[in-house]
Amino acid sequence: MAKKKKYYVVWQGVTPGIYDSWAECQLQIKGYPAARYKSFKTMEEATGAYSGNASDHMDTRVLAKGQAPASTSAKPDATPGRYENDIVWDSISVDAACSGNPGVMEYQGVDTKSKFQFFHQKFELGTNNIGEFLAIVHALAKFKKEGKNTAIYTDSRNAIIWVKNKRCKTTLVRNARTEKLHQVIHRAEAWLKANAFDNPILKWETKKWGEIPADFGRK
Repeated sequence: MAKKKKYYVVWQGVTPGIYDSWAECQLQIKGYPAARYKSFKTMEEATGAYSGNASDHMDTRVLAKGQAPASTSAKPDATPGRYENDIVWDSISVDAACSGNPGVMEYQGVDTKSKFQFFHQKFELGTNNIGEFLAIVHALAKFKKEGKNTAIYTDSRNAIIWVKNKRCKTTLVRNARTEKLHQVIHRAEAWLKANAFDNPILKWETKKWGEIPADFGRK
């Protein structure tokens, strides 16, 4: 059975436009920050979509540098439409991941709407709670430098409390493998004590909205 032809609309890419092959579409979006694209069954549908806004036709897909584009038929992120108005979209979302606890730990901060990655850090040995704490402080320091009071989303209640108390309440042993991380924790605590900020730190409601945009997808 012959494969049905598709037309690909690229709203944001190297050269926005309508393409009649996936290979050509890939050339426009691979490695392009915040690329926006979608496939359509007919040229008429594609033409109508291209003349409108990307957000009216698709969930935003952002490709990290070197990442292969996801299929346009992939299941979109779980964000129930009835709750969309509850989310502060002009915000940054942070999350952490840990291979073991303790284990190799990393955290990142992304734009809540587009998932564009603003920062990413990785440590040889740490815990998930430490990563969540450091991610919030990293975002706060970033916005302090930029003079912005942008909201910050996290799905960790512990991290919110730790930031409020200006203390990372961890029991992670301090040794040669964790020394660098403990130094970073100390700097983060010192930053919180020395700086005032008015950025709202908000709890991401996973049960309502799906996984936080900064999630590493390893569950």
